[in-house]
Amino acid sequence: MLSELLQGIESGGFLIIRDSCSYSGRDLLKSFITAALNREEVIHVLCFDVSEEELKDGLKPSDTQRFHIHNAYSDPLGWTGHPNFTAQQFSLEDLTNLVKQTSQPKPAVLVIDSLSWILRHKTPPAVCQTLQQLRKGGAVRAVIGLLHTDMHQRGTVGSVCHLATSLISVAPGVKGKEAVARVTKRSKSGKVMQDEEIFCIAEDFTVTILSKASHAEHKTNSTEEEQADPTANLTFNLRLSDSELEAKQKLTLPFVFSKEKKTALLYPGPGSGRILYEPDANDDYDQEDPDDDLDV
Repeated sequence: MLSELLQGIESGGFLIIRDSCSYSGRDLLKSFITAALNREEVIHVLCFDVSEEELKDGLKPSDTQRFHIHNAYSDPLGWTGHPNFTAQQFSLEDLTNLVKQTSQPKPAVLVIDSLSWILRHKTPPAVCQTLQQLRKGGAVRAVIGLLHTDMHQRGTVGSVCHLATSLISVAPGVKGKEAVARVTKRSKSGKVMQDEEIFCIAEDFTVTILSKASHAEHKTNSTEEEQADPTANLTFNLRLSDSELEAKQKLTLPFVFSKEKKTALLYPGPGSGRILYEPDANDDYDQEDPDDDLDV
């Protein structure tokens, strides 16, 4: 599924790459930039986390007119008075004007490196509102954002990720430069597809899928746990023998209607208003003096 996303994000799509301090998702972000440039798409990058030189390192765009980096790293809060782009300008109007400054007529792919910086200086509802507006089309065709999950509360991460049409969570692999990608993709019909793949990234930022992450061992253990008898090691027995089960089935439970009561209720006839009483074996009833129990 990771290869499918690298081949192109549909119009109105919003892809989030989730990383943490244990594994950086920036190289994968550069892989998506490289793949988009190879498809001759127009790319606009909001660069907050790293400098423009560091972001360009290793990228070899064939046409620099389609690749635009907006430097928000040197002055992200506008303290110098002449900022290129600031976190406070993260709004639909400002982003639309920024993208339309170029001469490219077709909608662009907006890359945000990273959403975490914007979330530190703008409220999550404001950021989510702008992202939702960008998804509706206009100057921006699709959005790709990098999100550092360990910098935010779980509710903030969940709110932003809920807007994404595709979500990639990256983690370090077992060997060398290998990494694990947990991919979630939501289609327009509402269908959710999930996959987990082991991949590596080459120096030119091409992605190679090594294998699907294996869950065979986990499934085997789960099956064994399901088949295990939970009553095997108890000091008392919860199961009934055949004779005990037969005796239980023959047992007459209290407060069960007799055939006479059922017939009277289902087929009422003359005298159906009479009270039916079945004497109990423990009843203390004296026929000679029925009022003996009354204190007169």
